[in-house]
Amino acid sequence: MIGLLVDERERKEMEYLIKRELEELLLDMEDNRIDHLVRRAMKERYRILFRLFRKVAEDKECRKYILNG
Repeated sequence: MIGLLVDERERKEMEYLIKRELEELLLDMEDNRIDHLVRRAMKERYRILFRLFRKVAEDKECRKYILNG
């Protein structure tokens, strides 16, 4: 296990950056022109980022980004 010590300002910045990336991925996954293999890779990236997001964000914020399906 690796630990990370950040202050509140850094935690909020990490939360903001991850949130923007999650929103961009959600928007891109709605595009029907994207190939199935690329979409699957995007979903995997989303899952990884969401797990990281859960470590820095409050539960209320995390609920907004739960991926259905």
